[in-house]
Amino acid sequence: MTESLSAPPAAASTGRRLYLLFRIGRDRYALDAADIIEVLGWRPLKRVPGTPAWVAGLLSRRGEGVPVIDMSALAGCGQAATVTSTRLALLRYRAPALGGERVLGLILEQATETVHFDPAAFRPLALDNRQARYLGPVLSDAAGMVQAVTVDDLLPPEARALLYPAPDAARPGAAS
Repeated sequence: MTESLSAPPAAASTGRRLYLLFRIGRDRYALDAADIIEVLGWRPLKRVPGTPAWVAGLLSRRGEGVPVIDMSALAGCGQAATVTSTRLALLRYRAPALGGERVLGLILEQATETVHFDPAAFRPLALDNRQARYLGPVLSDAAGMVQAVTVDDLLPPEARALLYPAPDAARPGAAS
């Protein structure tokens, strides 16, 4: 299963953007569809020993290994449930240290709904959440609060270095 996310022209003209909603526990989160390459159903992953528990593993995509993060585990809520509403979203991840865009996978629970929000409706959270900089501003709608997730802030520098090593560092036997 592959899902495509693209905003209808009417949504773009009103300043609203398309978001993919998902849950961690009872809380709702939103990913900007502009950051999403594709959304897949559950896939088996190659485990990576020695990585943090929230690194679910590697996905082979077009011959390349794509690191996959379990958002529930990253948030300290245990591994995501492997049910029909659990999705694997492939995202555009950008960090200046990488020198360009990379693909990052996220395991998302209950990621079955898209919605249009005005990005200006999101307001800063009243907490200093330095340990989870990827958690962005919030908005309230008829179903409660929704918090934006900032893709480019998902990985702290040490995790980024582990998951996206410099080309020489990735080769076995490379000089340090």
